[in-house]
Amino acid sequence: MKNLQFHYYMDIEFSEPVYNHTYTLKCIPKTTDTQEITECTANICPENKVQRGVDSFGNITLYGNVEENHRVFSVNVRGTAKTGLLNQPLSNRDTDIAIYRYQTPLTMPGKRIRGLHQQLSGKEAMPLSERVRYYMDAVYESMNYRKGMTDINTTAEDALNLGSGVCQDFTHILLSLCREDKIPARYVVGMLLGEGESHAWAEVFDGKGWIGFDPTNNAVVHDSHIKISHGRDYQDCSINRGVFTGQSWQKQRIFVEVTEEGHE
Repeated sequence: MKNLQFHYYMDIEFSEPVYNHTYTLKCIPKTTDTQEITECTANICPENKVQRGVDSFGNITLYGNVEENHRVFSVNVRGTAKTGLLNQPLSNRDTDIAIYRYQTPLTMPGKRIRGLHQQLSGKEAMPLSERVRYYMDAVYESMNYRKGMTDINTTAEDALNLGSGVCQDFTHILLSLCREDKIPARYVVGMLLGEGESHAWAEVFDGKGWIGFDPTNNAVVHDSHIKISHGRDYQDCSINRGVFTGQSWQKQRIFVEVTEEGHE
């Protein structure tokens, strides 16, 4: 178990002033069966009336509208989390697992993923967690981590054909392989110990609870990860969505820092 301090910062810089900016944010972690959020604050600029709710997957969601002209929009989230807690019985919200057995447009397998899945066949007798670890190893060996090769619309099949991508792509491929076996598997967005950006990994349901697998780092998720949200794929977990009035280009910057209390 670790006590982690987290800082998530995002800003959007507009080339010209915009207004009537309506946004939806999913950047607030919540207490789950494996983590306890002991403190969390969120500051949004420009100031506006912020509403808080949950989406259909149970993720904390912030909604708001900035009516006045602005050239920068930012969100600053800070808090502390206890991670690596033992799995507890599923909450009612987590019992609907059927939707995570089926492919989405981003995870739909093609010839390349089906071929990889066939190469990995014959492991059905393994305990589920071992089989998923076997699949994760294959994804890790098949992919190189490279930014700029893919975007938010890149499918798992396309990423595997490229052989390169980022955490989103590694995760979509692992989800695709698991769902070919009808293993309930969901996409997770969160933060990882260290500095950088937000991170993505997968969770699979083993009949008792959800187990996290991080294919980008070829590791089982434990106490160095802080979960923010989950869904069927990236589209369900997009941290920022918004529309605004104005003719403007925009540039987004994200910074994430997670440190362990008591460690420099």
